[in-house]
Amino acid sequence: MTQVIYDSTFEGWLTAVFEIYEQKFEDVVFAKSEVSNTLLFSERYFVETDLQKAKRVLNGLKQKLSSEGFANIYKAFLSEIDKMDETLFQYVKYIFSSAINVEDDLSNSPVLEVRKAAYLTGRESHRMKAFVRFKLTKDNLYYAIVEPDCDVLPLIEKHFTNRYADQRWLIYDAKRKYGIYYDLENTTSVQLEFNANSNSSQFLAEISDDNEEFFQNLWRQFFKSVNIESRKNTKLHLQHMPKRYWKNLTEKIPNLKK
Repeated sequence: MTQVIYDSTFEGWLTAVFEIYEQKFEDVVFAKSEVSNTLLFSERYFVETDLQKAKRVLNGLKQKLSSEGFANIYKAFLSEIDKMDETLFQYVKYIFSSAINVEDDLSNSPVLEVRKAAYLTGRESHRMKAFVRFKLTKDNLYYAIVEPDCDVLPLIEKHFTNRYADQRWLIYDAKRKYGIYYDLENTTSVQLEFNANSNSSQFLAEISDDNEEFFQNLWRQFFKSVNIESRKNTKLHLQHMPKRYWKNLTEKIPNLKK
């Protein structure tokens, strides 16, 4: 068995797929960034990301899949489900070994698992477009903190760039310790250490614009005013807005100065 170690990126995984075929490895497992000690006696093969090799794999997949099926591979990778890189590799092997498009063959386990993972990421991406709450800092930067289950920042980047093209903003994924930053011209991925207590009242007071608290209270009042108590349906509310998102939603954070 060969342990294929890549840099955790999608391009790195695509490069790994290319080199597995190139090296004619038969039995492989994937490891991200570092060697897994669970396979002490396996051979180790380190992959250096090569964009040309990654592109060749993508071009091959594009010829075999519909546009949706092609996009689902990236979404499934971003799901971060355990061993999804190995499931995706089995899926890719099935695709390349078949003369027809196999993306709807849900009797095949990797096809089904990839479809489910892509759906999960797509749903999380859709929710993040609705659940991002920006706050304005003293230096006119709008920032928002999110903690999605899947790595969805690459999928929501275009949406926010188009929607807020006239403002500088940063959306920070606290779970993965990186963000996307728009500077009025380009949107780039940034690595930074954000304050762990970024939602504390003390931290917000230090960095926020003087009017930020006022606008946050307005938003809370609006949310309260549209809530019709007699038609309250907690089960449905939780279904559409799960509690795990609440810590970063202005309308769910109590006004401590009330």
